[in-house]
Amino acid sequence: MDTREKLKLIYSIISDKKGEDITILDLKNLSSLTDYFIIASTQSETHNRAIADEIRFKLKNSFKIFPLNVEGYETGDWILLDYGDIMVHLFKPEAREKYGLEFIWLDAPRINLEKLNETKDKVNNNK
Repeated sequence: MDTREKLKLIYSIISDKKGEDITILDLKNLSSLTDYFIIASTQSETHNRAIADEIRFKLKNSFKIFPLNVEGYETGDWILLDYGDIMVHLFKPEAREKYGLEFIWLDAPRINLEKLNETKDKVNNNK
């Protein structure tokens, strides 16, 4: 599974589980830490854990992909799933505002998944 497919799968899981304000930041040219952040807001610690559990379950059982690290699961107000090329940040709204990752990484381009799909379709249609 390539990074683009993983981004789309994680995005769809968050969306299906009613995560809100989903943002994808492209950090490839800005950080050696990871290529992408996916940031989303949730309603509660329980909601955060449910989304994190679903992401981990689907990536593990369907693709044998495991996170390198998981942070914040116990407290639940900010859960980080580190998949190397993608870091997933699930926040309660107060924590998202407090830590302000989008402001820290203001120079990072925002990724629009619809445009990713269009680009892939154009490439596939030109083959």
